[in-house]
Amino acid sequence: MASKASAGFVTTLATNKDRFRKTLISDQVYELLRTAIVEGDLAPNERVVESEIARRLGVSQAPVREAVKQLAREGLLMHVPRRGHFVIEISSQDAEYARQVREPLERLAAQLATGRITEEHLSELDALVEQMHDAVAANDVSRFRDVDIEFHTRVAQIAGNPFLARMWEVIEPSLRALRAISDPLFEGDRHAMADEHGRLVSLLRAGDADVAAAAFADHAAGRGPVPDARAAKKPRKAPAARKRK
Repeated sequence: MASKASAGFVTTLATNKDRFRKTLISDQVYELLRTAIVEGDLAPNERVVESEIARRLGVSQAPVREAVKQLAREGLLMHVPRRGHFVIEISSQDAEYARQVREPLERLAAQLATGRITEEHLSELDALVEQMHDAVAANDVSRFRDVDIEFHTRVAQIAGNPFLARMWEVIEPSLRALRAISDPLFEGDRHAMADEHGRLVSLLRAGDADVAAAAFADHAAGRGPVPDARAAKKPRKAPAARKRK
């Protein structure tokens, strides 16, 4: 972490040192590191050195190690054997390609599932929505992601087409890694996102295959009703200059 890109993060560590004690719980370190990644103080491909972070904060390595593991589970850090953990770099174009593949699969899964879904299936999905709310209440982004992905996996299974389920199993790890499903950097109301999954269950329960399929497709493509604050932060393109006749 000696590059110029991480200079801001080193300053952050120095500024926050006095806030930390040896009894520090890993959640505090986790929040510090996550904020550094989200705000760019830790740049993509930057190595996260647990011993250095612990030394600068004046804490033991144990809570830092736990925080790093949590961030790796969320997909914000990547572990490279014998080298350590690095801030993951994701191409926005790759993420868009992944969503393009996800959208028709989700549409087909919902359309097929609507005609096969049982009360038992609906109860399972309702329970997963409640688990999402529980994860938000516990501020457990990793758990929220796991349940979110389990929800969509279950719908693909309920659809009853073994080829569809198999295709979902193949691409799901890539969707997770590219944050094309349950983005851990989502800056919106996660309770509202859990409610949106509840709405999807209601559409499956209502039995209109076309309506459910369209809603699942919009959700997969990021066109759902729950806003992400990051969208408002994106710079607008300047209008093209008019040519004089």
